[in-house]
Amino acid sequence: MPGEFDPRLREELEDLTAGVCRALNDPKRLMILYALADEPRSVGELTRLLGISQSNVSQHLAVLRDRGLVDAERDGNRVIYTLRDRRLVGAIDLLRQVMKDELDRRRGLRAEA
Repeated sequence: MPGEFDPRLREELEDLTAGVCRALNDPKRLMILYALADEPRSVGELTRLLGISQSNVSQHLAVLRDRGLVDAERDGNRVIYTLRDRRLVGAIDLLRQVMKDELDRRRGLRAEA
């Protein structure tokens, strides 16, 4: 029927919002993803690199792991976290560029006024 929204797309968007988007709604989790894009890291390494408490890093990693964005592998006493799919950082970079372009557009409008 014309004018109906694709129910499969609706379901995919709902899943995306409940999963990935909810995991990305915190700047600390985004920083963790960028840090893991460089190389696999332990909680301690992420704590030192990002200046975030160990318990906070662990909480954020639990969310990212639960949403399927990072993997964890035991290495002796340490757990090493890796980014599951590097395309995620590319998608975040794209969103950052869209945001930057919009901010630039708004600044241009204010300068013209």
